[in-house]
Amino acid sequence: MDLFYVSPRQLDLVQNRAVIDGDEFHHLTRVLRTREGDLIDITDGAGLSALMKVDSIGKRFLEGSLTNITRISRPATRVSVAISLLKSQHRFDFFLEKATELGVDRIIPMTTRRTVSTPSAEKFGRKADRWRSVVQSAARQCRRYYLPEVTEPMAFTEVLRLPGYDLRLMPYESEERLPDVDPAGKNILFLVGGEGGFTDQEVAGAEAAGFSPVTFGTTILRAETAGIFAVAMVRALLLGETDPAQRL
Repeated sequence: MDLFYVSPRQLDLVQNRAVIDGDEFHHLTRVLRTREGDLIDITDGAGLSALMKVDSIGKRFLEGSLTNITRISRPATRVSVAISLLKSQHRFDFFLEKATELGVDRIIPMTTRRTVSTPSAEKFGRKADRWRSVVQSAARQCRRYYLPEVTEPMAFTEVLRLPGYDLRLMPYESEERLPDVDPAGKNILFLVGGEGGFTDQEVAGAEAAGFSPVTFGTTILRAETAGIFAVAMVRALLLGETDPAQRL
């Protein structure tokens, strides 16, 4: 069963009621043919888990009553990926979808020296809406109770100054060192370059800021593949953890 998302404005946890509209309403009514009396698993994308009984269905929204309300613990291990904006929207969307399925916590669209496509403020608003839709759709399918954050685009130098990370890794095609990390319980940030990769100056700047260049193998990966690989690698390393809260 899919997991559906409601925003805080749609929740009334005093009366134990919720309203669903927008894309989630469309998917429920047009795709799943939801009817009054049906039960739906919902979340606020911030750890809430509840069962919603559909009481009424209108033209633009449905509403219902909530039971089985609980809070799901956030995974202790958190992975952020700062990835260069890509010329192909399809390729960037693919990264968003697969990274969300694999458990990414934060996605930072990034501009580097060789970034090909940098949207204007007007275009960014439209792109941001699309990105959130892609992430939410992927999270619904894989039942994530915490939606990944998709930040506003940041410059490479801004990303280097972001605080709060325990591990800072930079996949780089000229590097030979393998990732040798214990990710459990850590907050990890990966830097992923765009179509042209990072410049030598950017690599030096990242190392000075505390990032460790690492290799993802002898073949050069596309940017979206490298970003997906980074999240998948951490997930694979956590598969043996006995505490579910440690896993992605």
